[in-house]
Amino acid sequence: MIKLIADSTCDLSDEIVKKYDVGIAPLSITIDGKTYQDRIDINADQFFSKIAEYKTHPTTAMPSPALFIERFEEAYNKGQKEILCICMSSKTSGSYQSAVIAKEYFEEEHKVVDYKIHVVDSTCMSHGSGWLIVKSARMIENGATFEEVVEYVELRKRNVKHFLSVDDLDNLVRSGRLRYGSALIGKIMKVKPIMTMKQGEGAIISKERGRKAVLKHYIDGFNMRVDPEETDFVIVGYTSDKLYAENLVNLIKDQTSFKGDILLMQMGVAVGTHVGLGGLSFFFLEKPNNKDGLLFNNLNKIKEVIEKKEH
Repeated sequence: MIKLIADSTCDLSDEIVKKYDVGIAPLSITIDGKTYQDRIDINADQFFSKIAEYKTHPTTAMPSPALFIERFEEAYNKGQKEILCICMSSKTSGSYQSAVIAKEYFEEEHKVVDYKIHVVDSTCMSHGSGWLIVKSARMIENGATFEEVVEYVELRKRNVKHFLSVDDLDNLVRSGRLRYGSALIGKIMKVKPIMTMKQGEGAIISKERGRKAVLKHYIDGFNMRVDPEETDFVIVGYTSDKLYAENLVNLIKDQTSFKGDILLMQMGVAVGTHVGLGGLSFFFLEKPNNKDGLLFNNLNKIKEVIEKKEH
């Protein structure tokens, strides 16, 4: 039996975690001197409802190797001999390194020949790694072997498309989730930036004026980039504004040909600490070798304007 494990930044709903029996290693969040475990001592609703009252900016810390060892032990004691552990990008969190240390310790401690643990650096953030977990779970349901699931995740993890827009870039810069140079562009332009993941780090790929333009970018990007054969579900994420996310869900239904499942889920506390209020995200699997970047998208916008004038 294959066991799926993740750190809490996967941001999967309690329903999904329970359905697929996903073991979660929680990050810790320190707020005004008090430390909480993500998903255990504090939930997203509690966090976002009081975020304006915090005296200092909350900080996060990766799960310790001991927490991952606990998850491995739980699986081992249940007779689950194949473990796939999917972690947030190693360039934005130490979760992956903690899981690798835990794997090495566990294997040395137990010396079990027929036991398999594979730890994945997802190169993703938030529901990006969550997308890989759900995809893995669905493959397992359909009879895929451990080796087949591992191969798929490692092969396609960089094709998990991230769209994320935020109201305030300072949180992402402060935490190292976004390069300062990219953030400076967004601040100078005074627009709502849209980010994706590039080589495991956050990068701005477009700048839009207003939420309608953000939603249009998401829909246009999905229609152009989605791998229809591999994307049987998408994930829409939000921090504090569920209605904003529901608007995106409705546009996916009305303005795309996608007929799969749309999973609407709130971002958790650890991710929300860095994203802040008003965050909106969208995740799916894109076709390989797609170009995406600030210059590329700006040139496309200029092309659209010229074409409209010609017609």
